Amino acid sequence: MPTLAQAFWSLLLWPPLLLLLLTLPATGSDPVVCFSQYEESSGKCKDFLGEGVREEDCCLNPNYAFQEPDSKLCQACRPPRWSVWSSWTPCSVSCTEGSQLRHRRCIGWGGQCPEKVQPGTLEWQLQTCEDKPCCPEIGGWSDWGAWAPCSVTCSKGTRTRRRTCDQPAPKCGGHCPGETEESEACDTKQICPTHGAWAAWGPWGPCSGSCHGGPNMPVERRSRTCSAPEPSTKPPGKPCPGSAYEQRACSSLPPCPVAGGWGPWGPVSPCPVTCGLGKTTEQRTCDHPVPQHGGPFCAGEATRTHICNTAVPCPVNGEWGTWEEWSTCVRPKMQRISCQEIPGQQTRSRSCKGRKFNGHRCPGEQQDIRHCYNIQRCSWEGSWSEWSTWGLCTPPCGPNPTRSRQRLCKAHLPNFSPTVTIVEGQGKKNVTFWGKPSSVCEMLQGQKVVVEEKRPCLHAPVCKDPEDEEL
Repeated sequence: MPTLAQAFWSLLLWPPLLLLLLTLPATGSDPVVCFSQYEESSGKCKDFLGEGVREEDCCLNPNYAFQEPDSKLCQACRPPRWSVWSSWTPCSVSCTEGSQLRHRRCIGWGGQCPEKVQPGTLEWQLQTCEDKPCCPEIGGWSDWGAWAPCSVTCSKGTRTRRRTCDQPAPKCGGHCPGETEESEACDTKQICPTHGAWAAWGPWGPCSGSCHGGPNMPVERRSRTCSAPEPSTKPPGKPCPGSAYEQRACSSLPPCPVAGGWGPWGPVSPCPVTCGLGKTTEQRTCDHPVPQHGGPFCAGEATRTHICNTAVPCPVNGEWGTWEEWSTCVRPKMQRISCQEIPGQQTRSRSCKGRKFNGHRCPGEQQDIRHCYNIQRCSWEGSWSEWSTWGLCTPPCGPNPTRSRQRLCKAHLPNFSPTVTIVEGQGKKNVTFWGKPSSVCEMLQGQKVVVEEKRPCLHAPVCKDPEDEEL
């Protein structure tokens, strides 16, 4: 007796029924706009496939992506993971200390990002910034200098004078308000010559012939006068440059234009994919008739597309999850090896997640083994580290964000051998210190383990979803 699933797939393979299923209206989840590519660098959907598609059908192929109606946010069909961090926003102030933000988004479908974060969620980071260490200060102007000579030797012109911004000089990129230069009218009391300029061209005259061909080429002429203005005689002005006449060849009446017409649509191309959604095309040509003598080209598109649905899920390759914590450093048959130069072993593992529909298994090993010295809770003498760099501002989107730096009491690790030979002839293996020792330092600012310094992050900008700003 065949199972219900076997009966379903045997019916689905029957072409008339498959065609019927593909033409049925979408049911289940709300329709989305489907794309055949997700661009990781920009987080944008590319290569429009179609709209009114169910999420489940679009995401039969994990390389596809979709947008919900009235949303600019592009969601990839692959298993969810964090996007790359965006660029830092410009500093919130142009001088002295300010703050800037960056974000990343949980992108994917059918699951969650680490820490059980839902797809579409934004995560923010805030840090301090300083474009200029000081703010600009305006300066003061000197007295105006003497007027320069008039700009012309006849009629009326202008003259200028200047001043300098040095009483006092501006600081930190500042400036003086106002202009460095000012001008005023001046009169030389001398008459200037008037140079000639052409008036507008007159209309084209009648054609000299009625047809093309024969011994003479038919032409039409037009003229202009040097009267806008005429050149003066005292003092003498320059005449107009160029010719007062021009001519051109006459053109006969053109043949009537013929508008183009579409030919019939060609055959539908086969579905180009073997899983998920694809796109078929039909084409036609503008040759019934071909446009001639400047007639318009055919209106409309030469290609039209249709979505085809194989109803077959595409393979999803497995992806490694994050490594789990290293196990305790132990040595078989020995109860205690901590704080001693006795090498042990520890392991960690990871799991291959998300593999479906015969996708590739995760490459590499599921388990990692290393040799170690157990220094957990070993009490050793230590010394204070230098100050760490300033950390990010927290909370990045909350009130009164702060940043901090620390000095730590770090234990002086013992001079144990960095390598060990386990089996003769197989070379040496590296040995790693494992565990958190109890370091002992002199008191610093009343503290034994950590000294922390905090400062406020100034002028923090508001966290706004960039997709919302684009709407």
